[in-house]
Amino acid sequence: MNDIKIGLFGFGTVGQGIYKVIGRSLNAHAEIRRICVRDVNKPREVEIPSALLTDDMTRIFSDPEINMIVEVVDDAGASCRIVTEALRRGLPVVSGNKAMIARHLPGLIDLQRRYGGALLYDASSCGSIPVIRNLEEYYDNDLLLEVKGILNGSSNYILSRVFDHHEEYADALRRAQQLGFAESDPSFDIEGFDSLFKLIIITMHALGVYVRPEDVFTYGISTIHDSDIRYAREKGVKIKLVAQVLKVADDKFTMFVMPEFVPPSRYIYSVDDEYNGVVIRGECYDRQFMFGKGAGSLPTASSILSDIMAHRHNYRYEYKKMGYINRPEYTTDVVLKIYVRYVETPAAELIPFIDIQEQYTSRTDSYVIGTVLLSDLIAIRPSLSAPDLFLVSFPTFFADLDD
Repeated sequence: MNDIKIGLFGFGTVGQGIYKVIGRSLNAHAEIRRICVRDVNKPREVEIPSALLTDDMTRIFSDPEINMIVEVVDDAGASCRIVTEALRRGLPVVSGNKAMIARHLPGLIDLQRRYGGALLYDASSCGSIPVIRNLEEYYDNDLLLEVKGILNGSSNYILSRVFDHHEEYADALRRAQQLGFAESDPSFDIEGFDSLFKLIIITMHALGVYVRPEDVFTYGISTIHDSDIRYAREKGVKIKLVAQVLKVADDKFTMFVMPEFVPPSRYIYSVDDEYNGVVIRGECYDRQFMFGKGAGSLPTASSILSDIMAHRHNYRYEYKKMGYINRPEYTTDVVLKIYVRYVETPAAELIPFIDIQEQYTSRTDSYVIGTVLLSDLIAIRPSLSAPDLFLVSFPTFFADLDD
């Protein structure tokens, strides 16, 4: 088998991690032949031969020795152009850009089938946890009921500092940024979009169905307040940012991303710091739990290396579930139980509750607990961005099986 000669796009935190882990791996039989970056003169922590760097992507695609593309750029548009060009040339590609993959997955699958190149992206979802490959191979049947978990290490680190170390939210966010778990603009993580894009990808491999990101209800943790934390502590639970896709009938499934009250009896209750945790539930095997680091240079780089090694053995995603005769359909016609904390925004009037089970009012903050249709939350989604609102869901689906 020929050695792998890699054309690498992007040499930031993850790109430099890839350079390190490939250098340490004795059995990868891979080397980075050239690296495309925006600025070849930018100072970097990892010292490399200057001849490896280029700012001209054509130097990679015109090099006849390069037989694999690895891209870890942070621009979804650039990522799409790189991956598309590689697949049209029949080259295998490894990508870690979950936003690009989630938005363009049907087209990327078509390109693989038309030109023969393989796109691998386990690194795009849950860092070091091989959730996609497991869903593709081990859970290759229609008995899967649910995939649920903590998919974003940055937001989980922040919430862990808040609940386990009694830090203020702003201080926890600042610490996450200092450690490199969160960007200077952390909205991608804390507003739930990172989890959303990972969930879109996971759903394709879990159920064989593609759902557009804009059709999925997504709500983050940016407006969490001391009163929400106090309420959770009084109830003996934690607040976690949870993404989930689940069957609500044999022919229907739903999915959403939002904070959830997690009791100690749930596996993800103890998933803290920058770790991710994924629960996979099936009809015949109850729950199985996967745990690992979901943020950081080396965990992501190790997942990239795993994809590189998989290609050496001619592995590719087969998307078998897309060919199932009776794939379930996406629905938002499901009922959720939610807690809504508010100050001035009239939550009970804004949200079309089916019924209200509990309500508390004070001068500083108030809350209401009740049931609501997921479709109604999607319909009023713009109004839910008010800074004095915070929503948390209660575990509803399969709760009777977990007690």
